[in-house]
Amino acid sequence: MGNKVLLYGASGHCKVIIDSVHLMGDTVEAILDDTPQRASIFDIPVIQAKEYSIAKEDLLAISIGNNRVRKIISEKINAKYYTIIHPKAIISKHASIGEGTVVMAGAIINPDAVIGRHSIVNTGAVIDHDCHIGDYAHISPNASLAGDVIVGEGTQVGIGASVIQGIRIGKWAIIGAGAVIVKDVEDYAVVVGNPGKVIKYTEK
Repeated sequence: MGNKVLLYGASGHCKVIIDSVHLMGDTVEAILDDTPQRASIFDIPVIQAKEYSIAKEDLLAISIGNNRVRKIISEKINAKYYTIIHPKAIISKHASIGEGTVVMAGAIINPDAVIGRHSIVNTGAVIDHDCHIGDYAHISPNASLAGDVIVGEGTQVGIGASVIQGIRIGKWAIIGAGAVIVKDVEDYAVVVGNPGKVIKYTEK
């Protein structure tokens, strides 16, 4: 409580993170951005990132929705990364949340779930028992993962998607909005529909 936090990325996602930080009792000191488009967000100054020297002891959160960009920034900047958990999220004391991860309002994370670093568990998402979510992943609003689901690094599970128990989803995959996943998904696959079907690969 009472921490001063830097955010990296002056985006719409940043606005939601600001609310969570304030509700945690902390303060956003400044927002850094590579190409600032505005002078401030909610009266918090937006600063050209290259003009600000981030110290190792600074608390920093990456407020950018793009999974690959979050990975690039986290690997480039040596800072003390701040984990953001909205006070209206429900998280089991037996769950694990990695550094730099953001958990939004109404999200539910159940026992023995493990969430990696710099991931996003967005508004109203449900992650059930024994799930493992990789680094830089994004579980979108109202997506639901049943028990013992594995989601690889950098994968996006789209808004309102449903994943049945025991499914393995590879790295850097994209699960479309509202998709229903009933079988395992390969790395880099783009899956849509009910039941989910691969329509292409982002890399192969």
